[in-house]
Amino acid sequence: MGNAYGFIEITGVVAAMDALDIMCKAADVTLATWERKLGGRLVTLVIQGEVAAVIQAVEAGSTQAIKKPAATGVLPNPHPEIVRMVELSASRFKGKTEPSSGSKMLGEDPPDFVPKEKDEKEGKE
Repeated sequence: MGNAYGFIEITGVVAAMDALDIMCKAADVTLATWERKLGGRLVTLVIQGEVAAVIQAVEAGSTQAIKKPAATGVLPNPHPEIVRMVELSASRFKGKTEPSSGSKMLGEDPPDFVPKEKDEKEGKE
């Protein structure tokens, strides 16, 4: 698995997939999980691997992606609470059910978020 996490937050799913492809090709890292917010307009990728590989991958992804990331980070030897948060996200990402039934699934927007297009379509009906 590795002992580091790397994070890239970028706008758009296409830019995120491009950055992920670059990162996975640049170093021996794997996707741990991803989160989409605002209907996919903001995507956070979390990769994992050995510290040097994660640093190399995040650097490559942040400099070569089709868009400039909003934020990047590397956590060598992450605290157990961070590991727990990533594993929770990954369990939702991989379709496993979560013990608390009230939490939203990965990639879902908050309940109060209504995209403008959807709101306009509903008003016309």
